[in-house]
Amino acid sequence: MPIIPISEVSFEGKKALVRCDFNVPLDNRRITDTSRIDASLDTVRHILRQGGAAVLCSHLGRPKERTAELSLKPVAEYLSNALGKKVALAPDCIGEFTGRMVSDLALGEALLLENLRFHHEEEANNRDFSHELARGKQVYINDAFGTAHRAHASTVGVTQFLRERAAGFLMLRELQILQAVTQNPAHPYILILGGAKVSDKIGVIKTMLTRVNLMLIGGAMAYTFMKARGLAVGKSRIEEDKVDLARELFAIAAQRHVPLVLPVDHIVAATPAPEASIQSVTTIPADEMGLDIGPHTITEFIQHLSTARTIVWNGPLGFFEIPVFAQGTLRVGEAVANLSGVTSLIGGGDTSAAFAGQQWANRFTHISTGGGATLDYLEGIELPGVKALAIG
Repeated sequence: MPIIPISEVSFEGKKALVRCDFNVPLDNRRITDTSRIDASLDTVRHILRQGGAAVLCSHLGRPKERTAELSLKPVAEYLSNALGKKVALAPDCIGEFTGRMVSDLALGEALLLENLRFHHEEEANNRDFSHELARGKQVYINDAFGTAHRAHASTVGVTQFLRERAAGFLMLRELQILQAVTQNPAHPYILILGGAKVSDKIGVIKTMLTRVNLMLIGGAMAYTFMKARGLAVGKSRIEEDKVDLARELFAIAAQRHVPLVLPVDHIVAATPAPEASIQSVTTIPADEMGLDIGPHTITEFIQHLSTARTIVWNGPLGFFEIPVFAQGTLRVGEAVANLSGVTSLIGGGDTSAAFAGQQWANRFTHISTGGGATLDYLEGIELPGVKALAIG
């Protein structure tokens, strides 16, 4: 069933409910990375320029109750500056007072609803809550790819009450690049996997073994694979209950003639701390833990990647939050960014966070705003938020 792009919708005289992904990192109520907000500005500006009004909604964090720490107030302030016009924050996402604010919203203006997850009905995809969200709007736009894998009221339920619906520019960009790397990708095709857990990526690994020519594995998940190979892992983080699964994945990869490339050396320390004493080793000592890939692994990974025409990357290669353990991720990232003639998709919040502020990061083909949604799409799982946009 087709998905209507936002460019085919008439907004003149209409109020649009726009699901955005403003789930941004905060430090003492200050936004530390605005990239998710910036990614939806084109959609918001388009609606306003076309003579519509934009009622923006998003979640922030995982609140168990209403709390000032997870209010979207900092987002409203940032949007006001970015759009060059006041974006008021409604006191709630539903209710009589918010309804009046929506009713009074002038065409060409934008309003931000308060955190959707202050109501448990959002994640429950409650019908009455969905109806209240839709009330007073004529069009629904989903521009929140990062939540497209969740069947929530704001991603699925509202489409029962707003027949005119479309995908925003960000959503369309995300789907376009994912189609490119799944339907007819150029080869050689290399998948880089990092992060902490094998369990988060089992389905992706099995599916991608049918598509790629090579997998490079780093991050803490590499140590589970290393233990499955009988290699020393010291105190490194592993998933004991996934070691047998790692052996199974090695067997599947061998049957498909897809090499799973593990680190050959490591940056280790007794603990992941900025002041930790570090060393580069090929065999991890019993009292140390692997916290980044080593220099020889960096060189080997970059050599493999230099032959690629399609690269998908999910998960950092080390404990990037501490700069001394971020070098593997950054050096391999810069090498990928500088490749020419390559389609490069960076997926996952931690991976994009690791590259935040790097001047070369804008050279990737695309940095996805959705980690979980990207993994589900790559695995072949239908995304509820995308399915709900389909017309017919």
